[in-house]
This record gives sequence, structure tokens and C-alpha cells, in this order.
Amino acid sequence: GLDLMQLRTLQDRIVRPQLRSVPGVVEVNAFGGLVRQVHVTVAPERLAAYGLTLHDVVGAIEANNSVAAGGYLEHGDEQYILRGIGQATGPDDVRRTVIRAGAGGVPVLVGNVADVEYGPELRQGAATRDGRGEVVAAVVMALRGTNSRELVARIQERVEEINRALPPGVRIVPYYDQTDLVNGTLRTVRTNLLEGGFLVIALLLIFLGNIRAALIVAAAIPFSLFAAFLGMRGLGLSANLMSLGAIDFGMIVDGSVVMAEHFVRRLHVDQQSGRIAQTADQFAGRLLEAARDVGRPIAFGVLIIMLVYLPILSLEGLEARMFHPMALTVAMALFASLLLALAWVPAAATLLFRGGVRESRFAIRLADWLDRRYAILLERVVTRPRVTLGVAVLIFASSLFLVRQLGTEFLPEIDEGALMIEALRDPSVSLTRSIAMEGDLEQAVRLTPEVTTVLSQIGRPEVASDPMGVDRGEVFVLLRPRAEWRKGLTKDDIREEIEGRLAERIPGIAVRMTQPMAMRLDELVSGVRADLAVKVFGDDPTENHRVAEQVAAAVGGVTGASEVQVEATEGQTYLEVRLRRDAMARHGIALTDAQEVLESAVSRTPVGQVIDGSYLLDVVVQYPADLRASSLALGAITVPGVNGSRVRLSEIADIRFEPGPVLLRRERGQRLAVVQASVKGRDLGGFVADVKRAVARDVALPPGVFLAFGGQFENQERAMARLQLVVPLSVALIALLLYTSLRSWSLALLVLLNLPFAAVGGVVALWLRGLHLSVSASIGFIALFGVAVLNGLVLLTTVQQLRKSGAPAGQAALAGSRERLRPVLMTALVAGIGFIPVAMSHGTGAEVQRPLATVVIGGLVTSTLLTLLVIPTMYAWIEGRSDRRGSLTPHPPAER
Repeated sequence: GLDLMQLRTLQDRIVRPQLRSVPGVVEVNAFGGLVRQVHVTVAPERLAAYGLTLHDVVGAIEANNSVAAGGYLEHGDEQYILRGIGQATGPDDVRRTVIRAGAGGVPVLVGNVADVEYGPELRQGAATRDGRGEVVAAVVMALRGTNSRELVARIQERVEEINRALPPGVRIVPYYDQTDLVNGTLRTVRTNLLEGGFLVIALLLIFLGNIRAALIVAAAIPFSLFAAFLGMRGLGLSANLMSLGAIDFGMIVDGSVVMAEHFVRRLHVDQQSGRIAQTADQFAGRLLEAARDVGRPIAFGVLIIMLVYLPILSLEGLEARMFHPMALTVAMALFASLLLALAWVPAAATLLFRGGVRESRFAIRLADWLDRRYAILLERVVTRPRVTLGVAVLIFASSLFLVRQLGTEFLPEIDEGALMIEALRDPSVSLTRSIAMEGDLEQAVRLTPEVTTVLSQIGRPEVASDPMGVDRGEVFVLLRPRAEWRKGLTKDDIREEIEGRLAERIPGIAVRMTQPMAMRLDELVSGVRADLAVKVFGDDPTENHRVAEQVAAAVGGVTGASEVQVEATEGQTYLEVRLRRDAMARHGIALTDAQEVLESAVSRTPVGQVIDGSYLLDVVVQYPADLRASSLALGAITVPGVNGSRVRLSEIADIRFEPGPVLLRRERGQRLAVVQASVKGRDLGGFVADVKRAVARDVALPPGVFLAFGGQFENQERAMARLQLVVPLSVALIALLLYTSLRSWSLALLVLLNLPFAAVGGVVALWLRGLHLSVSASIGFIALFGVAVLNGLVLLTTVQQLRKSGAPAGQAALAGSRERLRPVLMTALVAGIGFIPVAMSHGTGAEVQRPLATVVIGGLVTSTLLTLLVIPTMYAWIEGRSDRRGSLTPHPPAER
């Protein structure tokens, strides 16, 4: 029941102040509706009758609308503040403002020469919803660093309070809420962590064969997480998709697994042989001795896993904000897990294993079955080192071919649960026509059953934080929960359905479909709201536009190109009033008098303010609408000349329509034109590479014109360039740690062989699942390398111990590898299985985590095979040259 001006007044006076007072809110940008002003609409004929000019009216309003400070007066024992109140409080006060004294002492008032009433502010934007007409909207902006989830909860509470205070029939209805995405990603992380934790615990029970040992190892999970949460709190990191999404419980318990498995195996052997410690001190000494056997490789291995995350901390820009919290959180959890493996597991084992350790029959049978088959396979490969190495190298070379088949991208696109349509119309379209066209668009979009709400923001608000012309609109398309969609429908299907319907029913509108947050990220990266931007720089705008058209044609011919557009820089129609100085001189008219007519009477520039309660309203002086309706009407407006003459504007100015620029864009100190395009059905990195080749082949650049490519791929190129510098440095530091642990450069390099062969499985896994090589996948390779190095280090440490005890190289390789079979398998399996829920998840945000988990799972397969087969083979080959003819007889299975 309220009109747009009344709704906007409620927005500005009740809703906006209340929301701005919420802690964490920095601004509430109102959008749509009509801002109330006081309009002084002068009648030219009445001005002429009183011998007045527009300047007289403006001057009178400016001079008769103020408050004077009068100091203070003392009266007896009291002090009074003196104020001279002359501020207008509404249209009546403006009407009674004196312009000058008239004939016979009768004053001429503003009301004698003008109509004074409330009217709307000249606007360049509007908001519409669901094809039912205009509404008043607002965007609440958060202070940087504010926890958005907590902030939105506070805003929702305040909205409920405000709704109770609004008039009947008026209410605030949120149409876009970022916490929907936040809560969805947190649900995904929580589900993945819980499922991964249960799988890890189940695997521990199967392999360790002892409930107490499995519980000791499993207890490292909550303790490590608790320590990580304390660190996150101290560093000001929030729990989100990136900070928690890469935590793998299997990776966290790797050190504890090695320690507990060594205790179980050593105590089981002691129990079988009858060497049971009689006293508590003897038992503790036995465990201490066992802990020393594996403590060094565990410490170095976990430290190396932490070290491989160091390159992530070197990232810059957007990727730094996304992946730094992840690296810090994982590093803190791993450090806590190392302390637990070295302190908690031995301490708990001293208490819980005092009565003896008995493995389950299933675990014993499984271990024996694996040991027998591994011994047969290991003997075969160790005795054929050249064949084994040749097969490994062949597999690695084949993976290099697959790398070329993988597409590249910065990050997989997250399904935000909403769509954003950017609607473009003719640059010279009016706001009224834009609103009508936007209503038709909203009705067409609403025909899709999965759509719940469509809200459009046309043009720009009064506070132009997001400047756009009235030819542009941003359309929020909110969707139902996925469970309520038509069977078998995907989000891409919905996008194609909406695009097809808009192309068929809404002529004159070019659309580009994306998602709300994705659009903002694109705009932050390249300044345009598209996947790819090709910027044409040059001094001549016409030449820039011509080249941009050629570039657009070349881009449109590349496979995967979609929504290719040249940003409109021309096409806006201007009504230009070119004042002729010679004509003004003949009539004695000053330039400022003519310009005042245009600025005040036509453009409605505020000339003062009136008090409306506790708020201020602008006062504008204008000519009647019929004198501003066309170029002829504008030319009929009179300007005062000498001796009280009235001179028509057309007599002193040339008034005509002229084409002009829609916008003037500058970057790097030069003008530019922009070609933007979206990508469908292929990877962004490959698309950009093809675009660069097509543009180089088809577009001849004139002198002084050059191109620059921008878009999301810039993030990927920057991140990959940084990693290419830092990863080799990290590998060198890892090699140094390995040398410190193994006291041999040859053995350190042998462990490092795990890295390229671990990458083989990750590449194959990405290829099999049709995933692209992204920054997320690169982080997966980094995490994978840490586990691969840990396993290789644990195995070679045992082999070296046997070697020092006098065993030949070949026999040490065989016996040590078989002794470490179970811990190597367990560390690899728990790390891989812990990531299975992440790899298979389809929840909100799973798209970002999926490549990382896929790389780790696939890479652990090949790295484990390398650790168990190739490393012992290479060790026996390299270290056993002096005794290659020694015994390679299979070592008998360990007594159980």
C-alpha cells in the first residue's frame, strides 16, 4: 500500500540506520525506490512578469535557509545559548521565502513564481523483483576481516526487530545470504572429516589387530585438531572450507601409526618368545628402546611433511588468502601429531600394554598373507634391478604424456547455489525502458521450476560503490535446494534452459551467466566480469574498438568460447548545448548565467536543504517537465539579457544530438577497449592458450596498439610461477633433512625418487576422473610428497639398521622391507582412505577439495609401490655392489 518514495523513506530512516549500527557492518547501500526532495518548479512566464531571473530564485533560497550562531547570554545565575533559526522545515517555508520587495512594498515570494512540492530525486538505478515491478533493496557491506557467518546472524536478529517496527504490509525479505554458502561448505567439511575419521579408525583396528593400540592412535586425531584450533584462534584464522578442508586424519596419525605398530609387533614377538618384562621399569625400558628405533625417522618424516607445505606460504594475491590458512592449519596439526607420536603414544602404551599385547587372529593372518606374497614379489624385482627400474621409468614417461592431456585452471568453480545474470542493453536506453525489459526478463527466468526468487539491480545506487549505467543490470537468481530439482537435472542444464528462453523471448538484451561471488572475483582480478579479458591498449579509441572487434572475431572461433562481447564504449546519445560566445556577447549574457540555467533548472542540482524531522532533504530548482522534454523545448528556455530582455537559449547556443562515449576506460596510463568471453566445456588454461594463438594469427596490430590478457588464469599463472621457484628450494631442504637422518646423500636421493613416481599416480587419477590441473591439485601433490618421503624414510632407516648389524645389502633390503611392510601400508592406506570422503563428496565446496584428494589417493598408490618395490631394489643394487653375490635368500617371516 505504500509507493516507492514512502518505501525508500522507510529504508533510509528506519532500516538503514538500524542495520548500520550492527557491529561489523561498514555500509548499507540502498538500491531502488525514489529519494524524496523538495522541488521548486519555476514558471518562466511568472518570472518574466515579476522581472526576475532563475538566478534570483536560487539566490533567495540559498540566502534564506540557515541557522545563525549567536553565542550566549547571561541572565542572573543562568546562561542561555542564543540561536537564530532560519532553516526551512518544509515546502511551506520555501514558498514563503522572499525573493525581493515588489511594487508598493509587497514582497515577491518563491511561491509567486514557482510551485513547491515534494518530488523524487533524479536517479540512475532501480531494483525489481520476480517480474512484479519495483522494490526497494539494499546491500549490507561487511567490515574487512569480519566473520561473515556471525555478522549475518546479528543482521538477521536485527531484521526481526526492524520488521516488528515497520508499518503493516511492509517487511524486510532477504534475497541473498552468503551464509547459505558458508554453512553449506562447513557441512561438507564436517561430513568429510567425520567420515574420514571413522574410516581411519576402522583401518587401524583391522591392521593393528588390537583395540587398545587402535584407540591410542585414534586419540591423536582429536588432540591434534584441538592443538590446531588453538593455533588458529591465536593467528585469527577462521574455520572454513580452505583451512579445514585439506586436513587428512590419516596423514595426522601417520607418525602415531608407525610408533604404535612397532610397539605391537615388538611386544607380540616378545610375548611369543617368552621374553616378557618382569617389572614396570623393565617394561618401560623395553618400550623406550622400541621408541628409539623409529623415533628418529618419525620426527624427520613428519617435519618433512610440514616442510613441503612451505611453498604454499609463498603464494601471493588471491591464492595466498585462500591457501595460507590451509597450510598453517595443517602444519599446526602435524606438529601436534608429532609431539603426540613421540610422547603420548609411548606414555599411553606404557599404561595400556603392561598386561601384554595380543593381536587378533584376523590381523595375524592378514599380515602373514601379505608378507608371504610380498616376499615372493620382492625377491623377483630385487634380482632384476634393470627391468624394475626400466618399468618404473617407462611408467613415469607415460605419465608425462598424460600431463599434456590435462586441462589447467585456477580453481574448480564452486557451486554457490545461486546464479547471477548480467543483462546488457543498448547504451542509450532509458531507465524506464530498462525497468520494463528487466521485468520481462524476470518473468521468463521464473518459468524455470527450480527458481525461487529473481531480483534485479539496474544501473547504480546513489552511493555508486558499483558504478553501472542504466543499460546494465545484475540479476540474482535464487534456486531451490538440489533435492527439489527435476530428476537428473544439473546446474548447467538450468543455465542452458534459462539462456535459451531469454534468447527466444527477450530480444535486445545480451546476457552473461555466472554466480554472485564468482562475478565479483572476476571483476577484482581483471576489472571485467568474465573468465577472460583481452585488453586492447592505444591512444585512439576508434582504432582500439576496431582492433577489439577483430580480436572478438578471433576469440569467437576458438573451441569453448561463449558470450564473447566487446565492451560498449560508444553508442551513448548526448544532447549537447554548445554556447556561442559571440551571441552571448551581443546580448550581454554571462557564461555563468547560461550554465546556471542548465545546471539548476534542467539538471536539478541541489541548491539547499530543508529540515524534515531529524533528517535533511535537498532542495532543487527546476523548469517544468515540458520545457525539458526535447531539444526544441530546451531551446525555448529563456536566459536574462541586458535591460531585462529575455533571450531564448537557442539564440545563443547550438542544441543538437551527438553520439558519444558510454565510458572512458584507462589503465596503465592509456585508453583501452575490452573484449570479454566466458568458457564452456573445457579448461580455462587451454582455452587461453588457444586464444593467444588465434589472436596472434588473425589480428594484425597497428603501430602503438598492444594487447594484454587478463582473467582468472592470471591467478593460476602467478601461483604456478611462484611454486616453480619455491618447490625446488623446498626439495633441497628436504634432501638436507634426509641426509641428516640417513647420513648418506645417495640414500637421501633414493628417497627423493619417491617424488616423481608419486606424481605419476596423481596425474593418472586426475586424468581418469576428468579433472583439470589446478592450484588445488598442485597442493595435493605437495601433500602427497610429504607422505611419500615419510614412508621411504621409515623403510630405509630399518634397512640401514640391518645393514649396520652386518647383513649384506641385498638381505638387509629384503628383511628391512618386509619388516616395514605393515607400517608403510598402514601409513599410505590411512592417508589415502582419510581422503576418500573428500574425493567422493558432492556437497557445497567439494569442487575445490576434490582435485586435492584425488591426487593424494592416486599418488599414494604409485608411491607405495615404489617404496615397497623400487627403493629396496635400487638400494640392493647400489649398496650391494661389493657383495652382490651374497645371499638373497628370502628372510623367513617374522615370528608372531
